[in-house]
Amino acid sequence: MAEQLKSAVDSSMEKTNLILKDIERAYGWPKEQRNQSYCALRTVLHLLRDRMPVQESVEFAAQLPLVVRGIYFDGWKPADVPIKLNRDDFLLEVRQRFPYDVQGGTERVVQVVLDALRQHVTTQGQWEDVKDTMPKDMARMLP
Repeated sequence: MAEQLKSAVDSSMEKTNLILKDIERAYGWPKEQRNQSYCALRTVLHLLRDRMPVQESVEFAAQLPLVVRGIYFDGWKPADVPIKLNRDDFLLEVRQRFPYDVQGGTERVVQVVLDALRQHVTTQGQWEDVKDTMPKDMARMLP
């Protein structure tokens, strides 16, 4: 049992690092800027989570690596969701929570994180379900 847990945690760390490395690669950030890639991932995950209905949010989270799932659910208050955010509100919230100035601005941060998530953690059907819960202007941002 302990060996299975270690294997699951190790696998999750590897997958989490791949997601963070993809974010860093998109910006040309060295590993020393891991705080920026982590902050970008956390910010977008939390806003995406809070925008979705509870059931859809839980189904999406089930596909995340264990470590990313912990980040995703950290501080979540299911009774307070979904929060109605349109595309502009979503981007404004990202800008307020992500304190770094990066090339391409806030929309690029969102796009880079969503691309990394799409590549590593979700099936096509689940990704379409997520898109279906979003207003049309936000759904266009999802890869």
